[in-house]
Amino acid sequence: MNLILLGGPGAGKGTQAKRLQVTYKIIQLSTGDMLRAEVASGSELGHKAQKIIDAGKLVPDDMIIDLISKRIDRADCKRGFILDGFPRTVGQADALDRLLAEKKLKIDFVIDLHTDEEAIVERITGRFTCATCGAGYHDKFQRPKVDGVCDKCGGKEFSRRADDNAETVRARLKAYHQQTEPVFAYYRKRGVGEVVDGMAPIDEVTKQLKEVIGKVAAC
Repeated sequence: MNLILLGGPGAGKGTQAKRLQVTYKIIQLSTGDMLRAEVASGSELGHKAQKIIDAGKLVPDDMIIDLISKRIDRADCKRGFILDGFPRTVGQADALDRLLAEKKLKIDFVIDLHTDEEAIVERITGRFTCATCGAGYHDKFQRPKVDGVCDKCGGKEFSRRADDNAETVRARLKAYHQQTEPVFAYYRKRGVGEVVDGMAPIDEVTKQLKEVIGKVAAC
């Protein structure tokens, strides 16, 4: 079973991908993680990617597709995989389809975690983490039990990501609407696209995802 999870920044794709990975015994694939691993390996592809990154440019689609090709050939992907945050454009989706067709594979489900834009801005800009252990918190939804003290390690230093500000988040959302929303339409036309409520509590989103997968798998 091969899945793609789509959704704007802050939709919870990574969190849900990890849960589905455990439930269905399939591998979560992050192109960012794959890219970093390839660079660290010192491979020819990794060296090429590092030069592009060092030059401040985006790694081209064909290189990302090569990374995915190598990764899904590994034994741990035989049961299937979850792509989290890829493809980001229709061009990438088309290239991925061609790659999978060559391997006699296909995407079984593409699930969009639908979110409300203003709620996402609030969700992201309120995030902060313990500087010691990395535990995550939120100004409104998940404050430490004792203000200024981490629940997990007792640390008193906290940090926020520099790009977790309203202006940057809105720019990321605009890019998502322009580039990635058409990807869902691309897959939905092929009958493999479903939508779940990404604004629901985490456990409820997981339940919705399992219901979608079960419903489509039973057809």
